[in-house]
Order: sequence, then C-alpha cells, then structure tokens
Amino acid sequence: MKITFLTSASVLIEDQGVKILCDPWLVDGEFYGSWYHYPPCDFKPEDFNDVDYIYISHIHPDHFSTKTLSRMNKKIPVLIHDFHYRYLHDNIVRLGFVVITLKHNERTLLKNNLFINILAADNCNPEICMKYFGCGLAEKTLGSTSIDSMCVIDNGKNVIVNTNDCPFQLGHESASRIKENYKEIDFLLAGYSSATAYPQCFELSESVLEDAKKTIKEKFLRQTESYVNLFKPKYFMPFAGRYVLSGKNHFLNEKRSIPELEEAYDYFEKSKNIEHDKSKCIILNQKSNFDLSNNTQSENYTHIIKSQKLDYIEKHLSKQKYDYEQNEFPSIDDLLELLEKSFSRFDSKCKELGFSSDTTILISLPGENILKIPCNGESFELIPRETLKDISKYVYISLDSRLLKLLLSGPKYAHWNNAEIGSHLKFKRNPNVYERALFYCLNYLHA
Repeated sequence: MKITFLTSASVLIEDQGVKILCDPWLVDGEFYGSWYHYPPCDFKPEDFNDVDYIYISHIHPDHFSTKTLSRMNKKIPVLIHDFHYRYLHDNIVRLGFVVITLKHNERTLLKNNLFINILAADNCNPEICMKYFGCGLAEKTLGSTSIDSMCVIDNGKNVIVNTNDCPFQLGHESASRIKENYKEIDFLLAGYSSATAYPQCFELSESVLEDAKKTIKEKFLRQTESYVNLFKPKYFMPFAGRYVLSGKNHFLNEKRSIPELEEAYDYFEKSKNIEHDKSKCIILNQKSNFDLSNNTQSENYTHIIKSQKLDYIEKHLSKQKYDYEQNEFPSIDDLLELLEKSFSRFDSKCKELGFSSDTTILISLPGENILKIPCNGESFELIPRETLKDISKYVYISLDSRLLKLLLSGPKYAHWNNAEIGSHLKFKRNPNVYERALFYCLNYLHA
C-alpha cells in the first residue's frame, strides 16, 4: 500500500491498482474564498479523474470541497459514513455523484482485496473541537454524529488509519473500537492543528493572544500524541493542518494558533510521550509518497522558507477577493426583511435548549445602528452604535454586510460555522468568556 500526500487532509491511497482519494480539497478559495494552500498546488482536480473511489469524511469545505468536486469525474463513487442527518449525502448528490453510505464500524470490501471501514466520531461537542458555532444538530444516536468521521483502509496485511479532524476526546470511543479490531496499525494519519477563529478573530490583549496561541497549539499536538499512544502505529504523519488566510484578512495569519508542519514534526520528534522505537513520525512533500511495501518515502522533505511564504501571502494572497465581495451591498431594509424570521428561529432554538443568558449579542450593520439580539426571550432591535458603551455584558460580531445577508438567508447561501472557520467574523466579548450555548443557538439565526 502506498500513501501519497497532496495537501491539507487530501491524500491518495493506492493498492493492487485501486486508488482512493481522501478529502480532496485541491482548489483554492474554500470557506467563501478565505482558505488557500501553501505551498501552492501544482496539480488540479482533473488530474485525479482516474481514481476508483473518493472518501469524504465530513461536510466542512476543506474536506468536502465543492470547488474541487465540481471539476471531477461524476462517475467516481463517493464513500461517506451513513450519518443520521443527510446534509453531506444530499450535497454530494446535488453535484452529480453517486454516494455509497457505509454503516458505522462495518469493514467493507471495495475491490481487489482492499477494504474500508468508516466510523463516526462520537459525542459531538463544539467546546472540544474548537468550532465556536458548532456544526449541526446535537446528536444522541451513537455513531451518527454530524461533525466528522474517521476511517480504516486495509488489504488484509497493511492497515492505514485516518483520524482526520477528530479531536482525541471526541473520537476516543471510535478509535478504541478500531484498536480492538485491528491489532497492528502500520500508518496513522492524524490532524495536528485547530481551525478556529480563536484567537485571531477576537479582540484580545497581546499577552492573552500569545497565551491562547500557545495553549491551543499544545492542546492539539497533545491530542495527536494521544492517538499515537493508543494506536501505536509503526509510522504516523501529522496532516490536515495546512491552510493560509487570503484576502483582506491575510494579516490574521500570524495571529492564528496553527503550527507549521515542520514545527509539529519537531514537537513529535522531541516528545517524551511517544515510544519512538515503535512509532516513527514522517512528513511528506506535496505529491511525494510513503510505500508500506518497503517502508520508504519517495523523497526527503523540503522545509518551507518562511520569508518566501510571507512574500507569497503579501504579493498574491492579499489581493484575492472573497466570494461575497462580488455581491452588491444590501440595504438595511434588505436585512430587516430577513431578520424577523431569522430571530424567530434563533429564539426557538434557545427555548428548545432551555438556554437563557443576560449576555447580549450585537451584530454590526451598515450605517449608524447595530443589531441587538437578547438571549432572554426579549425581541431584537436596532440601537445606535454609540449606546454600545451602556451594555455591560455582550458579544459583538462585526462582519461584511454582504456576508451577513447570505448568513441570514440560510445555510444554502452561507453558514455561520463556515464563516467563523474562514475568519470572516470578528468578535469582541465583554467579559472574554465562552458561552457555548449562545454560540450554538446563534448558528440558527437564519430565515
């Protein structure tokens, strides 16, 4: 079996003439034009139209990239978990693909003695996975969470585990089942970084920002260590962590809690929590591979030169436009037309969860007013911007009004979670405290 690294969470797994393309994000500009690759890709989606299967782990655009899949051969079957909710399934079908849904933890023969087993991550909790708005409905059905999945690909001899974006606390139960069923793991693919708006999109002091960056980096690196210690793979590769912010928010790159791949590699190489004689860390260049038949990688890794990366961001990525920047700016009346129904949905979700708070949600609007959304059952209103100083406890969200119109229009047009992950939303919290239920309910502020 051979693993070829492409970019981010995109890998190609080959064995006995069968090719599985995992989470192909091969076109820049996902998350409404925000996320780009570095190093830049020198390949395109059409280069992989000969694969036998595509595996999509979950619905986030850096894994389910519609910009990539729309350019690929629609005759390639797409493998996903049989989620309780059909959001991912239906969106893939709309692109013209045939979807094969696989039951939780059922080893399935594809062809030529190559098997796949897809397991859902359990106990969906935005507080664990660092997505401030959450990703969907609260799940109660074991094995059917809407946030993510992990998979095992084997040929009866070699075993590859792909834990993807699943944080260890979230995926521990499914990972333990894998360990029970597959005694020896040859190769582990494990995410090593977060994809959150915190801390770069929050108004924080320099010391709080730096502390948050360090804390979050270490948290996710330790989660990868936990996977390594559970599976004890012969080889493991940190992946699914590379992305660069483009456009007018490119300056936020240095404020993110994202370690460079080389930084992650150095951390794991020096880790005292890993048995290095049993589990070896490797990292690969784009399009280079690791062959399990002889345990060798095709070429030595080439380190990124930071000055070249910064130059590319400044000269190229800073000039990119976001998807919604092609739209006309909405009027206040355009937004008000959507707000009545949007607030009703938000308020209903608060009541359904029994959530109430004296924190006020404030959202920027064009002009002199801001949108005030109470979380205690009272109705929304527009208030003068200068009255912000009179509110003692709030979360203030500023964003482009063109994106706000899409968010209020509904998930078909834009989703609060994706806007957050794309760093399109800027936050100020007073006090700087995370209220999980508030952010979760705000996910439902749409018509």
